[in-house]
Amino acid sequence: MRAGKGIWHSAGAGEPGRTRGFQLWIALPPHLELGDSQSVYQSASDLSQAGPARVLLGEYGGAKSSITAPSPINYLAVALRAGERWRYQPPEAHLVLWLAMGKGRVNAPDILEHGEIVVFEPGEAAVEFVAQDDAEFVIGSAVPHPHELVLGYYSVHTSPRALEFGEAHIQHIRRGLVEQGRLRGELSR
Repeated sequence: MRAGKGIWHSAGAGEPGRTRGFQLWIALPPHLELGDSQSVYQSASDLSQAGPARVLLGEYGGAKSSITAPSPINYLAVALRAGERWRYQPPEAHLVLWLAMGKGRVNAPDILEHGEIVVFEPGEAAVEFVAQDDAEFVIGSAVPHPHELVLGYYSVHTSPRALEFGEAHIQHIRRGLVEQGRLRGELSR
């Protein structure tokens, strides 16, 4: 989902039952941050795969996402069996690298366990993973965002003017939903 100038959404996972999910929020470049919102829905079978990695955004090992990323980024869902090794080499200029463990444990070289989120030291160095037991994680690498970020209540933008416009648009959407009876609550924060 690209929020653009603002959206109102729920974070439901669809059908009832057990599920595990990750949300990745990416700061948009100025030419996209006040644009229209956009949503793309894909199933696991729609994703390209290279070895144990499904490509959610970007490209890896000859596999490429069908979603156009707003900036140079890779975001992969990786599943390893106990004892399996996997090495991730970030592309050139991808100085930012992070990981979120969804299941199991891996050695990278420290032990990373279910529920942990890790931000690696900046750089382009490869990371080797060895699964201690069956493990699943998401890993991302990116070129550093080239703009200062202005943090708001609902969103992040690259200028105070863009933040003000985006948050005003979100309040406009909220008021419309309350007036239609689709949302309960006060019209202010």
